[in-house]
Amino acid sequence: MDIYQHIKINGDSRVPKYRQIVDSIVNNISEGHLKVGQKIPSINNFSEEFYLSRHTVEKAYKILKDQKIISSTRGKGYYITRTDLVSKINILFLINKLSSYKMLIYNSFIEGLGSGAHTDLHIYHCDVGLFLNLFEKHFGGYDYYVVMPHFKTETLLHISSPPKVVNALKKIPDDKLVVLDNNKLEMPGAAIQIFQDFERDIYEALKQGLPKILNYRKLILIYPSKSVYPYPKRILHGFRKFCVENAIDFEIIEELFDDIILKKGDLFITIEEADLVNLMKRIRDMDMKLGNDIGIISYNDTPLKELLGITVISTKFEAMGKTAAKMILKRETGRIKNPFSFIDRNSH
Repeated sequence: MDIYQHIKINGDSRVPKYRQIVDSIVNNISEGHLKVGQKIPSINNFSEEFYLSRHTVEKAYKILKDQKIISSTRGKGYYITRTDLVSKINILFLINKLSSYKMLIYNSFIEGLGSGAHTDLHIYHCDVGLFLNLFEKHFGGYDYYVVMPHFKTETLLHISSPPKVVNALKKIPDDKLVVLDNNKLEMPGAAIQIFQDFERDIYEALKQGLPKILNYRKLILIYPSKSVYPYPKRILHGFRKFCVENAIDFEIIEELFDDIILKKGDLFITIEEADLVNLMKRIRDMDMKLGNDIGIISYNDTPLKELLGITVISTKFEAMGKTAAKMILKRETGRIKNPFSFIDRNSH
């Protein structure tokens, strides 16, 4: 077959052989050597031609099939079925949860890329095992791998760099790895890193709101230490530092109980949206005035919080996605701290 003259397998390369097969076929499609409907060698023929094990070729073909680049017909063989995926920048995007603010990042990323890229989105729900399964299934054939590294332990605590995840990501060439949101993933060689500094961000943002915060008697953070989607403990560290340095009476509670005791002069910081909603109901039921008798600051901005007039401390999610897209399109590399701010909407 003509394809043989274009396939390059380097026995001295540190790149796994199955990966070289995937990359060769992808490159042949992008260069126009392979067209939709064109037949490619069988697994047996391919392994014999390049002196490779059948298992190696099977692994490569499975990746190509998962990406729907090739398909097989019983008794006839393998055929090219998709070329749009590889005619553009091809990106795998692994996100830890499908929240409104995570989708702000993703949507701005897609908008920033425009029509010149194809992105496959997968959600791993902070689960290490699910992440590794998705990674193994889809590894190979992508130009960039975008990862938001937030994971949970068996006891539902937050962890940034599980060893198994770090080892898996080390398979990705540095110039193809993009790390978003969390700066504690131990992948210093990543091409692009756009991150929040959770401890410093909450500390600096609360300092911006200090004059009004001092009007309240007590600052209360509702921080769920254990959660299906846990939050970095660095948020706690930054909160404590701010309160101690400014001599502010504070309390940290795990959850908002239905019968929580509210007192005039309390200022709450909520992280989960369910706590925000329940707190606002409780304030209404007790006939308290928001922003006067009692205050609320919410973590992570959303369009709904803007509509409701809730003061927030938040990173600029759209900026994170747009910056990552811009750097990919311009083939730039670097480590950038995403902007974080205090947005006063008079709910505190």
